[in-house]
Amino acid sequence: MIERFTDRARAAVRRAGQDARAASREPAGTAHLLLALLADQDPVLELLEAAGIRPDELRAAAARHTARGAAGLTEADAAALRTIGIDLAAVLARVEESFGSGALGAAPPARRGGPEFSPAAKRALTLARREAARLGHRRIDTGHLLLGLLREGTGPAALALTEAGADLAGLRGQVAATHRPAA
Repeated sequence: MIERFTDRARAAVRRAGQDARAASREPAGTAHLLLALLADQDPVLELLEAAGIRPDELRAAAARHTARGAAGLTEADAAALRTIGIDLAAVLARVEESFGSGALGAAPPARRGGPEFSPAAKRALTLARREAARLGHRRIDTGHLLLGLLREGTGPAALALTEAGADLAGLRGQVAATHRPAA
């Protein structure tokens, strides 16, 4: 599928994988893909700004969804555990007491080959391909990647977009309108 991506879209996908691997050695998620789309002066930025979304706020929201603590959990994960009565700090202290300091900090061995993606990111990439096909486009560009992230709708990228003030369905309509069906 990557051969159907434009150079700019291919670079964004590659960057998402590299950033995820450098930061946590975990698969790239939808927030990594979103951050990669926001990394340079991509036409996607103009679409987002036209929809009233400030790229700096969106970057900050997406970064929060990729940041991992000592246990490999995001702040959202820790908050979810707190709501069901689990004190993450106490659990971490018990693990370190039993297995030694830094027991949860060991990174898995580096993976060879291309980037690895989370299930939600794989779904978003597949949906980007489907959006391009639906519009009659042979190539997948960064706008199609954004459409895939919007259509996936449940991952960290969708949460970050919502936190930045996006109406996912409305934004999807606006982005799709700029990608008119091929004649």
